Amino acid sequence: MRNTLGSSVTLSLWGESHGECIGAVLDGFAPGVKVDKEFIDSWMAKRRPSSATDTARRESDPWRIVSGVRDGFTTGAPISIIIPNENVRSADYERSLGIPRPSHADYAAHVKYAGFEDFRGGGHFSGRITASIVALGALALKALNDKGIQIGTHILSCAGASDSPFEGDIASQIALVNSKDFPVIAGVEEKMSEGILQARAEGDSVGGVIQTAVTGLEAGVGEPWFDSLEGALSRAIFALGGVKGIEFGSGFALAGMRGSTANDPFGIVDGKVVTLSNNNGGINGGISNGMPVVFNCAVKPTPSIAKPQRSVDLGTGCETTLEIKGRHDPAIVRRICPVVTCLSAIVLCDQLALRHGTNFLSCK
Repeated sequence: MRNTLGSSVTLSLWGESHGECIGAVLDGFAPGVKVDKEFIDSWMAKRRPSSATDTARRESDPWRIVSGVRDGFTTGAPISIIIPNENVRSADYERSLGIPRPSHADYAAHVKYAGFEDFRGGGHFSGRITASIVALGALALKALNDKGIQIGTHILSCAGASDSPFEGDIASQIALVNSKDFPVIAGVEEKMSEGILQARAEGDSVGGVIQTAVTGLEAGVGEPWFDSLEGALSRAIFALGGVKGIEFGSGFALAGMRGSTANDPFGIVDGKVVTLSNNNGGINGGISNGMPVVFNCAVKPTPSIAKPQRSVDLGTGCETTLEIKGRHDPAIVRRICPVVTCLSAIVLCDQLALRHGTNFLSCK
């Protein structure tokens, strides 16, 4: 089982949904970066369930860094974080032992790990593991912010409601969505919430599209071909089980354009080379071009729903009907936004370290 991402700055995950605790290790990170506890806490809160549109499993996530930090600054050694699991109800899963939940990793994991996998709450495949990503990703995000690089993610569409896209003054829009618990630009949170709650009332769930933007990233970050910036970001984002698609800039819409429309012409603004449109999402040839990096992710409906679903009993080899018990999100689009932002921050720290060296992000 491989659980490590990155080349120079690496992230390794460990733990299970119903185990004693979860955690992660960030290795290769610059020394001399200040650890801002309030900043990390604020991002953990964005991911945490907080309303009727979220799961009823509520945990305070009292994270603890146990290595790699001294006197409030990173030392350059591996940074290890531990987060206890406080509110588990494993009995909810004992009742359906051996019956894989549709669209979960249950069956695939059962085959790969010969039945020894931890099935409770999805085990190592659970979205619970993302708490560690956010904790260490927030550390990376603050280091990027201090270098003038901003990252934000908002819900572009969900439950029949659509938000305004990132365009124009994207830096201000990033600041806006990062200030909200329900990250949208155009004030459509009430309409989206109504759609999510309607699905929950019907024992169902909904998905959506989220959009991420990065401003302040210099041109020249990334590699051509197999180590492209799109590839590095995509590899990380697809680690999230709820994400089933990603597109950069205008993405699939480019297929319906002519080159005269799709191309991003170059110009000079305030003495700086820019593109006059951003259909390519700030990346050419796998390398950043200095424009905002923009990408959309398709997030599937939460697969755990209250409706009866067809499945199989792996013990008897017979088909059966599964009625899932437990506490689940009717939509994960709100809570996945800070995860994507923080995971993107770790990827960009890795990419910048590859270009400039490990100490690039140091405060000194």
